[in-house]
Amino acid sequence: MTAGIKKGRMIMLESKKRSNAAQGDAESKTATSSKTLTIIGIILCVILVPMLIINCTLILKSFINEDEVPDVGGVLPMIVLTDSMYPDIKSGDLIFCRTLEPEEVEEGMVISFFDPAGNGSAVVTHKVMEIMTDEDGSLSFRTKGINNNTEDKLPVPAENLVGYYSGFRIPLAGNVALFMQTTLGLIVCVVVPFVIIVGLDLMRRNKNEKTQNQDVAALMAELEALKAAQNAQQTVPTSPAEPSEENPTPDGDQL
Repeated sequence: MTAGIKKGRMIMLESKKRSNAAQGDAESKTATSSKTLTIIGIILCVILVPMLIINCTLILKSFINEDEVPDVGGVLPMIVLTDSMYPDIKSGDLIFCRTLEPEEVEEGMVISFFDPAGNGSAVVTHKVMEIMTDEDGSLSFRTKGINNNTEDKLPVPAENLVGYYSGFRIPLAGNVALFMQTTLGLIVCVVVPFVIIVGLDLMRRNKNEKTQNQDVAALMAELEALKAAQNAQQTVPTSPAEPSEENPTPDGDQL
């Protein structure tokens, strides 16, 4: 009977080792999957959230101050629509400008300004070819798109100055920003990523919950096995002690 108990314990220990190994593999796979989902969610947030914030800020400020170019923390993001400054700036780029005083403008600098030949709301970004001073001391700028054959027809008055090009641009991001302002773009760039992020988070939580349930089930099974082994050991009958050869039981009185 003792040999049977030992064998049962060995089988139980071997089963426990296999269970722990399988549980370890499952936890490793779950951890890898959880990390992958987390990384995907972070990438989506890093790419889309800043663009969404910038876009919403620009739209809001454009409604509040219709006569001013909206900015984000003093930075003026602008979408390039033409190739007049190609190859330095390309159509579809998102460029970033900063404000400056007219007196700080220098020749060769790329500035953004309200087009004097336009409707008063169109902003152009061209290179300063010449700085002119009128008889009354007012500044104006002769500008040109480096990809154009001729200079701009009208000089740019100092009051039309918006800012200067900082030299930083994100290729094709302007097209994305324009797309995000449409209904379809709002759905594709905001609603769909939001649903994906929420779905990934729910999947991660569900997998973690399943892993915890499996751990609890494995622990309960182990406890039940230990109880069964203890009960089996307690119910094993013990054999009566055999008489010792050195002290034989007397059959009767001896003198």
